Amino acid sequence: MTQENKERLIQLLSKHHDLGISKQIDYDKFYLYSLITHSTAIEGSTVTEVEAQLLFDEGITSSKRNITEQNMNLDLKAAYDYGYVWIKRHEEITVESLINLAAKVMARTGSVYNSLGGSFDASKGELRKLNVTAGAGGRSYMNYLKVPQRLEDFCRELNARRRVVDSSDTCAIYELSFWAHYELVTIHPWADGNGRTSRLLMNLLQMEYDVLPTKVLKQDKAEYIQSLIDAREKEDISIFLDCMARLHIAHLQHDIQNYEKSMQDEVDRKGGQKTPKVDRKGGQKTRDAILSLITENPQITSMQMAERLGINRSAISKHLKRMQAEGVVRRIGPDKGGHWEVDHKTNG
Repeated sequence: MTQENKERLIQLLSKHHDLGISKQIDYDKFYLYSLITHSTAIEGSTVTEVEAQLLFDEGITSSKRNITEQNMNLDLKAAYDYGYVWIKRHEEITVESLINLAAKVMARTGSVYNSLGGSFDASKGELRKLNVTAGAGGRSYMNYLKVPQRLEDFCRELNARRRVVDSSDTCAIYELSFWAHYELVTIHPWADGNGRTSRLLMNLLQMEYDVLPTKVLKQDKAEYIQSLIDAREKEDISIFLDCMARLHIAHLQHDIQNYEKSMQDEVDRKGGQKTPKVDRKGGQKTRDAILSLITENPQITSMQMAERLGINRSAISKHLKRMQAEGVVRRIGPDKGGHWEVDHKTNG
C-alpha cells in the first residue's frame, strides 16, 4: 500500500471515529448486512440490503429473488456469525478451520462433484479435486493436487504474520488482511465460494484486530477483479493491496459525507438555525496546520491541504482568504504555478 494511501486511510478512519459514526444504533448489524449482500452480489446475487435485513431479522423471503440467491445470503450470514466468535479466540488458522469456514459459506448452495480426481462435497467445504480456470478463457488456477500442501503453507505463513503484526498499526493490519485475501483466492482451494470465503477471511482478520472491515461493493466488481488479474499476471501483489486501500478510502469518504449531510438535514428539518460546517481540528488549530504545510511546501495547493488535513477544500479556502486579509500569508503568482509566502513578522 502506498504511503499516500496509508496517510489518507488513517485520516479518514480518524474522522470516522471522531464523528461517532460507528456509535449509531445497530451500526455494526447494518454494516455487516451490507458486507454480506455486496459480497454475494459480486457472485451474482440480486438480493438487496433491505431484503437481506428482512430475511435475516424476520425470516421474510422475497418473491422477487430465487431461493439460491437467498440461501447464499443466509449461508454467508451464518459464516460471519460463526467466524466472528472463532477469530476472537485468536487460535491458529489451519486448513481444517478454513474448510469449516467454507462449509458455512456453501452449506445450502454447495453440491457434490464427481470428477476424475474423485468425489467431493462443496457443502462440506471439501477441497476441490478438479482443475478450474478464472472464467471463460481465463488462466488456470493451480493443479488441484497441489492445493492441500499450498494451503498448509499459507496457514503457516498467515499465523506467523499474525504473531508479529503490530496491533496498534492499523495500516499493517489492513495489509495483512488484504494479503490473506489475495493468497487464498489465488490458491482457489474450492470448486465454488472462493471469493466469498476469501473476503470473509479478510474481514475476520480485520475484526480480530478491531479495525473497520473493508467492503467490496457490487459496483466495485470490475476494478476489484481486474486488480486480482493484474496482480497475478504481473506477479505484483501491491497492485491488489493498493486497489483494496483505494476502495476502502472511497467508501469511508462516502459514509462520512452521507453522515454529515444527514446530520445537517436533521437540523434543518427541526427548524433549527443551520450550523456552519466546522472542521474537526478547530479554527486556530487549522490555521496553525495550514501555516505548517505552507512552510513545509510553499507550492502546496488548497486541495492538497484539504487531503493532508482531512477536511473539505471550501474550509481551507475560507481560512486562506481570511489569513491573506490579515496579512498572515500572501499568494505570489497565479493559482497554478505560484506559491505561498508566510509573513513571519505577523506570526511572531
